[in-house]
Amino acid sequence: MPTQRSTPQIKNEEQYDALRDKGMSKQKAARIANTSSKDMDYDSTPYEKRTKNELYQKAKEVGVEGRSKMNKNELIEALRSN
Repeated sequence: MPTQRSTPQIKNEEQYDALRDKGMSKQKAARIANTSSKDMDYDSTPYEKRTKNELYQKAKEVGVEGRSKMNKNELIEALRSN
């Protein structure tokens, strides 16, 4: 039975706990646990084959800071580390 949290913003507690157990940061685990399947990005196109604008929009969705000053390679790196 999952433990009750005082942070009601976590929508899927079990998924959050599993991600935290795997070593994921609190922020990233919460972001994933709060994403519904309809919000998921199912585009399997490798980042390298996407346009800079597509990468910028994805970075905006996930909250990458400083994205407006990044080039394509920096956006790819930021998305992969986020």
